[in-house]
Amino acid sequence: MQLSDEHYMQQALKEARLAGEDGEVPIGAVVVMNGQIIGRGHNQVERLNDCTAHAEMIAITAAFNTLGSKYLMEATIYVTLEPCVMCSGALYWSKIGRVVYGAQDDKNGYRRVTGDKSPFHPKTKIEYGLMADDCLKLVKDFFAAKR
Repeated sequence: MQLSDEHYMQQALKEARLAGEDGEVPIGAVVVMNGQIIGRGHNQVERLNDCTAHAEMIAITAAFNTLGSKYLMEATIYVTLEPCVMCSGALYWSKIGRVVYGAQDDKNGYRRVTGDKSPFHPKTKIEYGLMADDCLKLVKDFFAAKR
C-alpha cells in the first residue's frame, strides 16, 4: 500500500520533534522507497559535536546502510526544511529520485547559494511547500524559546 506524501512528512516532523527535544534545531528527514521508510534522521549537530550531522545526512546514511548501496535513484527524501548546500551535494551524489521539503530556508537553504539553479542530480524531482507551516513553526518556536 502506497501512503501519502503527507504521511511521510508527518514522519519527518516526528524526527524533527526528537531533535528539538534534544536541544537540536528541529529538522527531520525520512527516506522512502517502495512505500517503506529505509532511513530516518534528525539533526544531531550538538550531540555529536559534528557540523555535518544534519537530518538529511543521517537519513541518507541510514538508507545506504539499509540497502547496501550508495545510490537512491528510486527513493524519496522528505525533509522538514529546505536542504543546505552540503546536504544538497550529498543528495546529488546519492542520485536520489525525489526531494520533498516542507519550509523554505532563506537564510541557509541551497537556493541562497544556487539561486534558480538546482544543485540536485538532473533526474531528481524537487517539490516543496508540503506542510510548510507546520515545519516552519517548529523552527520558529525553537528559536523563540532560545531568546
